[in-house]
Amino acid sequence: MKTAPIVPREVTQAKLDHRTRAGQRHRASQTYTVAERVEESAVRFATRPCILYGDMRYDYAATNRRANQVAHAAHALGVRCNDVVALCMENRPAFLFAWLGLAKVGARVVFLNTNVSGKALAHALQATGATHVVVGEECLGLLAATELPPGLCYWLWPDAERPASAALRARCSVDLEQAAGQAPEHNPPAEWRSALVAGDPALYIFTSGTTGLPKAAVISHARWLITGDVMQATMDVQAHDCFYVFLPLYHGAASLSAGATAFVSGASLLLRRKFSRSEFWADVRRHHVTICQYVGEICRFLLTAAPQTDDHAHPLRKMVGAGMAPEVWEQWVRRFGDQFQIYEGWGSTEANTNTINLDNRIGSCGRVPFWEKTNLRLVRYDIDTDTHPRDENGFLQLCEVGEVGEAIGMIIDIPDVVGGRFEGYTSPEATEKKILRNVFRPGDAWWSSGDLLRVDADGYCWFVDRIGDTFRWNSENVSTTEVADALGDFPGLDAITVYGVKVPGAEGRAGMAALVLQPGAPFDPAAFWAFALARLPRYAAPLYLRLAPTTDMTGNYKLRKVDLQRQGYDTAQVADPLFVRDDAAKTYVPLHAAVPAQKVLA
Repeated sequence: MKTAPIVPREVTQAKLDHRTRAGQRHRASQTYTVAERVEESAVRFATRPCILYGDMRYDYAATNRRANQVAHAAHALGVRCNDVVALCMENRPAFLFAWLGLAKVGARVVFLNTNVSGKALAHALQATGATHVVVGEECLGLLAATELPPGLCYWLWPDAERPASAALRARCSVDLEQAAGQAPEHNPPAEWRSALVAGDPALYIFTSGTTGLPKAAVISHARWLITGDVMQATMDVQAHDCFYVFLPLYHGAASLSAGATAFVSGASLLLRRKFSRSEFWADVRRHHVTICQYVGEICRFLLTAAPQTDDHAHPLRKMVGAGMAPEVWEQWVRRFGDQFQIYEGWGSTEANTNTINLDNRIGSCGRVPFWEKTNLRLVRYDIDTDTHPRDENGFLQLCEVGEVGEAIGMIIDIPDVVGGRFEGYTSPEATEKKILRNVFRPGDAWWSSGDLLRVDADGYCWFVDRIGDTFRWNSENVSTTEVADALGDFPGLDAITVYGVKVPGAEGRAGMAALVLQPGAPFDPAAFWAFALARLPRYAAPLYLRLAPTTDMTGNYKLRKVDLQRQGYDTAQVADPLFVRDDAAKTYVPLHAAVPAQKVLA
């Protein structure tokens, strides 16, 4: 694909300034919160479709009425302003009714991962101090598999699509859908949330984390409002637009980026419980989807489907997300049309800074035209020692052009200003661990992202890897992201996760890749060897392979890297087929317990 000319820095900065102005509309002390935005939208966009789900359609007025019923029912059941209520439900209209209804009471809502149970679920409830749990019938099995904290009140929201047993349903004391159905439809009194200001917590959203149990990030009402305003300005979202929401609503990408943006613009939200490769384009055409959120693996999945004669015939025009590798980006545009504006970004749920690609620069996650206009900096990071090198004065060092370093954000602590704040986690200890102090001058404080980026001479940023994911092998740094991007379009491959594993008698970590193949696709180890060695230096080509099933995926459609890395290539722990690279034979050979370490190091 022909490289587009570089956009002048001033042009990009003007777009960024437009975003900044949108983000300055809200203050921490204002009493306009999530509830006020929902009620305002119900008037402005009353008959516009808000939620689409299968054959169901709820306009903005109807969505507000359903949320009102939940608010009245929850209040009658004892929920009060600043109470903490957890929500465990898959992507369906009831998720929005419950969440927004609780927001109208002034409750803080905890989004629970619908893929976890046991210790992780119990931790989520304890870490947030939830007193009530609204659980979708489809998620009751998670509670049954968990030793739950005492004293919690469980409220059921039935699910005709995925009914549970009577025994599981009996674990819940109240049928909240039934209670809401009998409650008033008018807006609840604003006095119920009179103690709230926009700087107060609205949501607790769990970050995936690379080690340990997930942390509950605090999202204020102002942060949700600002996200919507900024993304509406960024993508010029209008009431005729429709977001395709198949990423889980319990993650920030869907609930903040799509959800908040829809309510400020009057756009529609097409909900799907889970991503479907076979139904994706049919949904896009049937519901006239114009905007889609993505993660890189989703785009790769869609490219593996057989080409169709109507691949260019669709209304999708804008895509926003992260993780789209340059070669995937190029293939995507070539196959599905060059009309796309792709907003590849970098950030996180709890981030106090971010970047976004406004120039359609293939592969870049954003641009910093002028560094004095952002609180973002890239600082040197030593992978070997897991530390930031400091200069002779004891301060961190800025990266040069092209140098890989950690992205950090200056914490802006100005009364009433929300932008640049680090709202942290429910755990003060976890919050403090993410703060770097005395970075460039005594007493300053910066949010530590844990992400490695680089910036080129034109100010474009490029995501490299997570700290801890990049590893050293044969005295060379290996980026798991770059290896995965290089190998992701191997024929028959559905997904790839790359990580480093310890090898007895060797320094550093060796590369290992877990491969998920398309249904029915055979694995040709010699072809994969040739593919890997043609695209990667020998030190970066995976030493081990694991043919993994598709079952152990996160909500964002990635294999669980922490678990994979812990299991490594231990044949006693791993039932999946394992292979080791044999350069002499120019292939990967099956790995058995009898293969000595010397063999793999040869």
